[in-house]
Parts: sequence; C-alpha cells; structure tokens
Amino acid sequence: MRSPVNRNSIWQVAVDGALVALAWWLAWNLRFDEVRPVYYDRYLDWSIVLLVVAIKLPVFALSGFYNRWWRYVSTRDMWAALRGVVLGSVAVFLVFSLFNIHRVAVPRGVWFIDLLLCAALIAGSRLLARTLIERPLPGRIVSRGKEVVVVGAGDAGQLVVKEMQRSPGLGYSPIGLIDDDPRKRNLRLHGVRVLGTLDDLDRVVRDRRPDEVLIAIPSASGQLRSRIVEISDKFAVPVKTLPSIAELVSGDADLARQLRPVQVEDVLGREPVEIDLDAVSGYLTGEVVLVTGAGGSIGSELCRQIARIRPAKLVLLDNAEPALFEIERELVRERGFLAAAAVVGDVKDAAKLRQVFDKYRPSVVFHAAAYKHVAMMEANPLEAVRNNTLGTRVLADVAIEHAAKRFVLVSTDKAANPRTVMGQSKALAEWIVEAWGNREGIETRFVAVRFGNVLGSSGSVIPIFRRQIARGGPVTVTHPEMTRFFMTIPEAVQLVVQAGAIGGRGQVYVLDMGEPVRIVDLAERMIRLSGKEPGAEIAIEFIGPAPGEKLREELVGAGELVSPSPYPKIDLITQPPVDAQWLEGELGRLERLVAEGDTLEVVGSLNRLVGSSRHPAAATSEPVG
Repeated sequence: MRSPVNRNSIWQVAVDGALVALAWWLAWNLRFDEVRPVYYDRYLDWSIVLLVVAIKLPVFALSGFYNRWWRYVSTRDMWAALRGVVLGSVAVFLVFSLFNIHRVAVPRGVWFIDLLLCAALIAGSRLLARTLIERPLPGRIVSRGKEVVVVGAGDAGQLVVKEMQRSPGLGYSPIGLIDDDPRKRNLRLHGVRVLGTLDDLDRVVRDRRPDEVLIAIPSASGQLRSRIVEISDKFAVPVKTLPSIAELVSGDADLARQLRPVQVEDVLGREPVEIDLDAVSGYLTGEVVLVTGAGGSIGSELCRQIARIRPAKLVLLDNAEPALFEIERELVRERGFLAAAAVVGDVKDAAKLRQVFDKYRPSVVFHAAAYKHVAMMEANPLEAVRNNTLGTRVLADVAIEHAAKRFVLVSTDKAANPRTVMGQSKALAEWIVEAWGNREGIETRFVAVRFGNVLGSSGSVIPIFRRQIARGGPVTVTHPEMTRFFMTIPEAVQLVVQAGAIGGRGQVYVLDMGEPVRIVDLAERMIRLSGKEPGAEIAIEFIGPAPGEKLREELVGAGELVSPSPYPKIDLITQPPVDAQWLEGELGRLERLVAEGDTLEVVGSLNRLVGSSRHPAAATSEPVG
C-alpha cells in the first residue's frame, strides 16, 4: 500500500504543522482580543498545541494532502484541502470532548475561528507556492525567447499560454491572443491580452511583428489554418500549430510541447472527424484483439488506438520484423501497454495462423496486412493475389475455425471499379468478406471498411513530395487534373474501429473522405509551406499517369448503392450478393494459377472475375491448362 507521506513531502508536513499551530494560537487571540481568562492559558501550552498538530496532520495525510505537488495545485485540490481541514478540526473536537484534556471546555468561537484560519492558511500556502513557482524570474520577461501571437483563447489556448509562462525553457513569450469571439477582446488570459478576432490578425501581425504565430485550436478546420498561414506568409512570419484532436488522443500532456510547424495535412480543408472512441469500443474492451500488418501505417495506428481501450491482449502480427519491433516497443515502453504480444508471421501461412489462434484465442481480428503500392503490384501480380486475396481467405477461414466474434477488413477505394491488379486483388478480398459473412452457421461477423488515401502513409504522395522539395525539386505530378481523397491516419483508424462496432453479416462500409483534392494544388501548398514559391523556386513537372491509374478515384463502384449507417461519416454499400460457392471455386483456380506462376493467366482471371456480376451466370470460366 502506498504511504500517504513520502520523503519528498516531509517539508510540506512541516509547513502544515507550523500553520496548524499558528491557526490555533491566532484563534485564541482573536477570540479574546483584549483579556483572555487565565483558565484558558492551558490550551496554549506547547503540549496542547503539539497535540492539536499531532491530531490534524495524520488526517491531512489520509486526505491525500501530500500526494500532490503544490506547483500543480488546482481548484479540485482546494476543495480536497478544505475537506481535510474540516475533518481534522472535527477530529480535534472529538478528542477534546471525549478525553479530559482540561477542566474548562474550548469556546465554540475558538473552534470556528480555528477552522477558518486553518483552511485559509493551508489553501493560501499552496496558492502562494504555485504563484511564486510560476512567476517569471526578474529580468526574464524580455529574454524568455520568441515573441508569439497565439490564435485561440479557449481551453487549449490558455493551457498553452500557462505552460509557456511556467516553462521559460520552451523559448516562447506570448505577447497577445486572437480569438473569434468578439466578447473576449481586451480580456486577459494569464496576463496576456486578447488583441482581437481573426479579422484583426493581419493588423496584429503587421503591428506587433511576432517571431511566430501559434494556432492553439485542436479542432480548427483546414480552411481556418490555411487562412492563418496565408495572412502570416504575407509578413514572412512562421506558423506553428497544435496537432488535431485525433492526433492528441494519446499525446503528451503538455500542449505547448506539442506545437509543431504547420504541415500540408493541417490545411487540406477537411472538417475534423470527432469520434467518442470510448463510446463505440465496448466490443474491444477486455477482449483479445489481433491486428495483422501491425507494423504498417494503418496497422500501427490501429494498435495505438486499440491499446487506449485496454483489451485483455493485443496480438501484433507482421512479417516485417523491424516495423513490428518499433510498434511493440512504442506500446510497451512509451505508452505503458504491457498486454502486447508481437508475432512475426505471414497471413498466407495457415499453419502459423492456427498456432497464433490456438495460443491467444483472439475474438476480434483487424486485417490491415496488404500490398498497396499500385505500380509495384502491376509488376508483381502473383504476389498481389497471393497476399491481398488468398491471404485474406486464409485468415478468414482460420478466424471462423476458432469462432472469432468479429473480422474487420481494411480495404481501399481502389477496390471500386478496379482497373489495377492491386485494386482487383482488394476487390476480391471484399467479396470474401461478403460471401464468408453470409454463410449459414457462421458465428464470426465480417465487415470491410473502404477508404481513400491516408496522409503520411507509405505510398502517399506527401512523403514523396517532401523529399523532392527537400532536394530542391522538381516536384513530379502525374496530371494537372489528377485528384485524390485524403484523410489523416488517426481519423481513418477511428472510423475503422467505429465501423467494426456496427458489425453485420458481410457488410462493406465506406468512409466519408470529404472533397477530393487536386494533386497539383497539394504540391503547390507543400512548396509554399516550405517557404518557397512554386514555379519560381521549385518546379512542378507533369510526368503522366501510371498504367491503369485513374485521374479521379472513386469510393463507390458501378452497381453499388450507398445508404447511411448508424454513425456519421460511415456509409453502407449494398450490391448484388456474391455466390459463395462460385467464389470458392474461382479462388481455388486463382490459387492454382499463382502456385504455377502463370502471370498472364492470373491477370486475365482477375479481369474476368472483377468484370463479372459476382455469380457464375455472368462469369463463364475459361478452361485452364
């Protein structure tokens, strides 16, 4: 059991002891401000004063007084201190009443005054300590670091300002605040004045000439961040921002330490996705969860967010050992999640999967393992089918064998009207989810979640553009009219977890990705955010689309109908059912072709299958061999 007093808080106990004694002495002198009757002098003997201290201090300790640092004292701590003082005074009263301490009782006025004085001194000492600790040192006001204007005078803004003032080592000195609420104009937040609304930012930056502008609004939209960046760019003032709400889910407690330069992800114009993850994640709490592709961009974020929900066990499966090592280390050492088990394995290996299921008995499976680089899969169609399609079938079969409760496939927008091998292999994976989920007598609930590009993932154009900009260009864009959907990885994963909560019998869901973004506009924004001018300082070159690459990605294919789901930002896709028996036969044929290494036949079979109506009447199988 943890001791209520440790060696680091002994000085607090000593201070409180002195304050208790002082309150007791003052209470008697204030009650009898002129002449105190001599028969009360006994109560001011050192023995009695020490008895009062000896009674109150243990009560204070048991009330948790010494488990808190005074520099971080809060309003809640003040109420706890008041409760402890009242309990301590009641304890002294009971001891004095039950035992014959002195033949004359303590006047009621003394008890009341002692309670008030003790509460004031105990609370005041803590507030004074916090004030002195947080107060800037003399001579540090001018030399504390960069002068900054903070946009956002809400909860996040006040925390950022307070942290800057408390920690001069951060290197920031807030000189003003901007907030869209006109009622806050000229108010002061921790001594820093609100200089106006966002409409005044141009004037404020021009007149005040800050070293930086800081955006302290985690829920800010891309349009708002973009507007702030544009205004600041006119005066060559750098802009930093707090991460989005999704990124703050499991971040550092000190907001000021999370400020970072504005990135293109911050200004893409999407409205932030806000999800109460805890409200929809009941199907994961206390369960054993398996994540395949755990070392990838989507898989690793799934692991981070699922770990927050505290499953009984989180099994991380990946065949890439370095990436698997990194995510396991992050979960265990950095996030303190000890119920993680890393397994080096391949979703195509049925024997290995059975070992994993026999050992850990996962009840929920998130299947994020996939080959996703379009051009690479065009050059390696056998591996695309082997991993993305046949690997999904192997994992689904093993999940059914071991009576897993849920199976969630992470899919892609390239599965809608697919023209590439990668898209076709993922479309067949969706078909497996639909067909297996509608089998009779199957306990496992299968769902697939389809979405577009995620920002910052391997394969996204953003890391490629960053490297090209760092080299001085040129930035290569396929086509002036090329567009793509974009979403941050944390947002996408939150929606995947939410879609898994819906469940269903082989249902396919699609995420609302917002409006598509022109890739050339994205390139220009990234160049400007780097401090360069597109065209003049860094060139943009158009290199033409890759084979099978679409100018405009689609989230919904031909013949698919979209309807709302119980959750916003997630829609249900319905289409004619897959003939499960026919699909099983076709997958067996594909497996044989892959084993034989017949690349042309595999590509031809993919085109024929995906171009069919998902049942034998519309897809006449050509004889093989």
